[in-house]
Amino acid sequence: MNHDHGIAAPPLSMNGTSGMHYGKKMMMMHMTFFWGKDAEILISGWPGRRLGCGMYALALIFIFFLAFLVEWISHSRLIKPGGANNVWAGVVQSLLHAVRVGLAYLVMLAVMSFNGGVFLMAIAGHMLGFLLFGSRVFKRNMDILSSEKTSDLPPMSC
Repeated sequence: MNHDHGIAAPPLSMNGTSGMHYGKKMMMMHMTFFWGKDAEILISGWPGRRLGCGMYALALIFIFFLAFLVEWISHSRLIKPGGANNVWAGVVQSLLHAVRVGLAYLVMLAVMSFNGGVFLMAIAGHMLGFLLFGSRVFKRNMDILSSEKTSDLPPMSC
């Protein structure tokens, strides 16, 4: 008796890739980290093989910027404390949260390309963003000791 309902997982090859057919085109998906500029990140065909090293470098810079932006939003103080309109502050805080989560998901999807360069740039963007906005490096001693909120949004949790 067949219980798979006609759904079969694509077979893994010896190099850790899995193939799926889309029309007449065979698309390869990596299941292990790989190094090289021939990757598809976030958008089908981008940066791709035809566009060369320049577009791959642009993609890496873009991923770095996204991760950096997640950390900036996570540690920013854009809403003025003590404002009279709590509803408006709540709406702005909710929008900031939605943007932060959306950007974090984009970084996650980029890392799921399994490209080693993308992974390292995502880590570097988060690291530099946290160093500049979340660590004690650029804070005064009074800022560290105060019990005030340090950002508009609660910390991200897994």
